[in-house]
Amino acid sequence: MGSKYTKRYTEEFKRDAIALVDSSGKTVTAVARELGISSESLRGWYRRAEAAPGEGAPGELTSAEREELRRLRRESREQQQTIEILKKRRPSS
Repeated sequence: MGSKYTKRYTEEFKRDAIALVDSSGKTVTAVARELGISSESLRGWYRRAEAAPGEGAPGELTSAEREELRRLRRESREQQQTIEILKKRRPSS
């Protein structure tokens, strides 16, 4: 069974771990083992870092695109709520 506690790593630690994978020529698994972290965590950080500058897999969103998508979805949700409120306030004919 998993732990109730999830370890949080700083952005600096994540960047350093990713840089170590790139500069060492070692596998993600080997670097993760050396750092004492989960290889799946490091692999996820590495994939997100690749996608950030647009170098990820085709069709994968960059970090900026993901943030814009979240912002647009939030705005859309707020606009829909406003529309519903205005519909309820409009006098019926």
